[in-house]
Amino acid sequence: RIFIIWAISSWFRRGPAPQEQSSAGGTPRAPSRNLFPKDTLMDLYVYISEHEHFTDFNVSSALFWQKRDLVYGDWTSGENADGCYEHYGEVDISQSVQQNGSIYIHVYFTKSGFHPDPRQKNLYRRLATVHTSRMINKYKRRRFQKTKNLLTGETEADPEMIKRAEDYGPVEVISHWHPNLTINMVDDHTPWVKGSVPPPLDQYVKFDAISGDYYPILYFNDYWNLQKDYFPINETLQRLPFRLSFCPLSLWRWQLYAAQSTKSPWNFLGEDLYEQSDEEQDSVKVALLETNPYLLALTIVVSIVHSIFEFLAFKNDIQFWNSRQSLEGLSVRSVFFGVFQSLVVLLYILDNETNFVVQVSVFIGLLIDLWKITKVMDVRVSTGLAVGGFW
Repeated sequence: RIFIIWAISSWFRRGPAPQEQSSAGGTPRAPSRNLFPKDTLMDLYVYISEHEHFTDFNVSSALFWQKRDLVYGDWTSGENADGCYEHYGEVDISQSVQQNGSIYIHVYFTKSGFHPDPRQKNLYRRLATVHTSRMINKYKRRRFQKTKNLLTGETEADPEMIKRAEDYGPVEVISHWHPNLTINMVDDHTPWVKGSVPPPLDQYVKFDAISGDYYPILYFNDYWNLQKDYFPINETLQRLPFRLSFCPLSLWRWQLYAAQSTKSPWNFLGEDLYEQSDEEQDSVKVALLETNPYLLALTIVVSIVHSIFEFLAFKNDIQFWNSRQSLEGLSVRSVFFGVFQSLVVLLYILDNETNFVVQVSVFIGLLIDLWKITKVMDVRVSTGLAVGGFW
């Protein structure tokens, strides 16, 4: 089922056709090179700020981590001999962040001996500095359910939650924090050509406007951050724990992460689907982390076979009813009862926030049952009636 959803989303995610690999004068564009050659010595600067555009290089409190003499493409250094380094600290937050404000991380890699501050003319070089940033807090919506038990007439909701629902409405947007983040530098020297990088990789490959070469690819990797590990930021928190890691990343693994982190193209279905998709991805991640590989492979095979048989059953059901010329041996009441039964099942799984693939399967079954009504009864539409137009 995961593979089917991935195939459908990949089809709709296809970007525009690649641009012509030629310059304005009509001459073919030469392949670009990485501005940081293999084994380049680098310095890492990590700043944390409440501003999206960072300029406070002279503020010492903004510098969260500094690491010198890193080697680009080194896979053997570090504590675990895997090229990874880790830094733990606590981030002081202001009242603005406590009240749903944003907080950003700014990462700079410079060739050794240079500084990321453009105002230091003697130490700054544009082609020797690569920079990326992102917001590291995450806004999540919390819904307040004021449903009541139909038998007792009482609600199980917390009185405090009911009061917040009356103050903020049924949905409240709250800033959340996760204590872990990984910075990956992709170990890649592919001769990319500007305008022909396939999506979604083109979002990360940045070319220099003058030289035409591209900067090393920096990627914030939070794929393994589970939603259950996020906690809300409020007035009771003065500091936020933060564990930051730096690791090299191969090109093929980066392609997998980039494809998975790309937002779903089903944006016309609203943000509710995104939140549900995050929870579904969490279940997949937990399965990958905690399940025996052989049992996981067997589960995937059984799920795919079940989906295939399910759609074959839909096809055969449609063929059977479409080829029937008479209702001999068939019950009209059973058709209506089947519609009622499918509707109850659909409402039940929607209320319990079941997997999206299961919802689609049950919804298709309901549509087929509704279509059967047109085979057992004469359903017509009359434009002359005043109420609804149905006969």
